[in-house]
Amino acid sequence: MTAPLSLERLRSDVAEVLAEEPGSFADDDNLIDLGLDSIRLMSLATRWREAGYEAGYLDLAQEPTVAAWWNLLEGKR
Repeated sequence: MTAPLSLERLRSDVAEVLAEEPGSFADDDNLIDLGLDSIRLMSLATRWREAGYEAGYLDLAQEPTVAAWWNLLEGKR
């Protein structure tokens, strides 16, 4: 079973796809600048959709930061 989405899990999921530690980037860092590409972004969108959050690739791509994604996903639960 997948853990419910929390801010900590969101950070962890992002860190995993970037091969970084969760504390190595700030919530307002642009994740594209940190190496996030379209394939990884689609992977995250799919992972969170499977957890019950309806944010698509384009929603996430508009503002690629942990803080923006958390606000977006909390509103789409």
